[in-house]
This record gives sequence, structure tokens and C-alpha cells, in this order.
Amino acid sequence: MQGFDANIVSRIRERSAAMERRGEPEAWLLEKIYDEKLFKLFVPRELNGLGCGLPEALRVFERMAWIDGSLGWLVTIGAGGGFFAGTLPERPAAKLFAGREAVLAGSGMPTGTARKIDGGYIASGRWRYCSGATFATFFTANCQLEGEQDAAGGAKIRSFAFLPEQVRIVRDWNPLGLRATASHTIEVSGAFVPEERMFDIASPPRYSDPIFRYPFLPFAQASFAAASLGMARHFLDECREFAAAKADEWRAASPRRLAALERTVDEWMEALSVSAARFYDFVDSTWKTFAAEGSLPDAAWREIGSRSQETAAAARSASEAAFPLLGMAGLRYDEPLCRTWRDVHTVTQHSVLLPENGD
Repeated sequence: MQGFDANIVSRIRERSAAMERRGEPEAWLLEKIYDEKLFKLFVPRELNGLGCGLPEALRVFERMAWIDGSLGWLVTIGAGGGFFAGTLPERPAAKLFAGREAVLAGSGMPTGTARKIDGGYIASGRWRYCSGATFATFFTANCQLEGEQDAAGGAKIRSFAFLPEQVRIVRDWNPLGLRATASHTIEVSGAFVPEERMFDIASPPRYSDPIFRYPFLPFAQASFAAASLGMARHFLDECREFAAAKADEWRAASPRRLAALERTVDEWMEALSVSAARFYDFVDSTWKTFAAEGSLPDAAWREIGSRSQETAAAARSASEAAFPLLGMAGLRYDEPLCRTWRDVHTVTQHSVLLPENGD
């Protein structure tokens, strides 16, 4: 990440409010991402990617999210798309992933249908929350295959890769936070997709890299947890800077409030560090085992999910603890205090980071 030095971090943060209002990253920031190949962290080197393992990528996700929440989310999701390079057939994978600006947007929800014809399929559907939709070079989405069943007797579901000219973007992304991620709905109507651009993410990967054999759910949970950690740390950094700026005024007028804010920030910075160490230690150690042996016990996969959810919960709790002490300053929508708080609460709302029992 040589291109993301202190000067670039400052520039990104200075432009964050403008990008949020725009709803997507500015062109110069995308160029930085392309230069650093951040959308291609997992793409194999033979396809002009970086071929990273999961532990290294998680640190990248956290740092990008610490710089800016929307940046972190776009890099996390964009890089995660490289996961599919291992299951797309070889020729379309090379064509779709090799380019400098290659990045996909899409959805895992099976809200489309596809009908078999000679040479491929006719696909239609509508998919929500496709982050990076406005600059994606291709799209992937899941469809139910008409007239085909899986082994359990349910609808057979397969993934399809669509070209930009086959996709209509419905600009409906209007969330609490992560507003500069262009996470719009996409629609496809009667698009022909050749058979080679249909794939099954559960099929054996063509590459030996461990990342392509890693189960998708713990992969997503760990990735999103790292991003939530970075966003929460940014929020607490903003709170600390705010307390320093208000120190002289509050020592005279509200000394107890100043002390409470400073104490809360320090305590939650430490709590996040403890949560991060617990999260990374387990992901790192299990990654080594998985890379060497090719498998992990089911209990280990569940533990990765649990620690990811614990990390996200700590990020959310840190923001909730400090926010009431900010007063009206925390409500100014374009200000970093509010934006970083909103980003934390948006990323930690993702379903894979929420315990199924609601606890």
C-alpha cells in the first residue's frame, strides 16, 4: 500500500464528505486503488493479481476502512470478488479478471432466473446491494435454473457473469452510512449468457491457492469484521481529536464530560485492541493449518464466525459508548464524527455479523 501514505490519507478524508454526497468514489481515488491492485488482492498472479492470503488481506481491509469507511467497504467487497476467479471457467476468468481496472459488483441472493437454450442461458433478475455498481467492469449474480433441480429436490442455483451492457443500474442506495459505495440495485432482462460464463462457487477451484478452498461464509465474516474494526478505530480517533480540540473550553465549563469522553475513548481503544488480537490470532493460526492441511474441523469454522461477530459487536459498542458524550457535534451529518459513527453502524448491521439468535 505504498500509495496510501499520510498525504493521501489526508486527501481522502478531506474529500470524504463530498464523495458521500456524490454516492461513489472520485476518479483519482479509484486510480489509486487500481495502482495498488487492491481490488485484485485474491486474484492469482497469472491473472495480474496479487495472490494474497487471507491474513494479509484482512489487515488491508482494516487499514482502508480506518482511512475511510466507504473506501474500506469497496476494497473489501471488490477484492472479495476475486474469490470467483477460481471457479469461473479459465477463458472468461482470464478475460474478466486480468485487466488493470477489473472489478466485479454483484449479489449472492438467488433473485434471478435462467432458462437453458443452445449455447447458454437467457437470464433475468433484480439484485440489491451491489457495491461498486457504477464502476464495475462486470457483474455476478445468482439465478434459479428453470426446470432444473438440485440433489435435494430444490431449485438448482448457479452464478452468472454479466457484462455492463447487459445490466441496468437502479440508483437506489440511500443508507445510513457507507454512502459513497454505489451499492445500487441491478436489473438484467432477457440477457444471453454463454455457458462458459455460468459457474458454481461450490465447485472445485482451478487454482491451488488456499484462499479458493476457504468456505465463503467464514471468508465473508472475517473480511467484514476486519472492516468494522477499522471503521470503529477511525471513529474513536475522531472522538479523541474532538476532545483535544474542546479541552480548554470543557475544562472550564464541563470538566466531568471531558473526563468521561477521554476515559471512554481510552477504554474502548483498549477493548478494540483486545478484540482484534483475539480475532487475528485465531484467524492467523487456523489459516496456517488450513493452508498446510487443506481442512479445518467444523468447530474451527464456527469459531471464526463467532470471533468475527464478537469483533463487530465490539466495534458497535465502542461507537455507542462514546457517541452520547459528543453532544450536538455528533449530529452534524457531513462531519467526520457523524460519518464514521454512521459507517460503523452500517457495516455491523450486515447479516453475517449478527448472531442468528439475536444475542
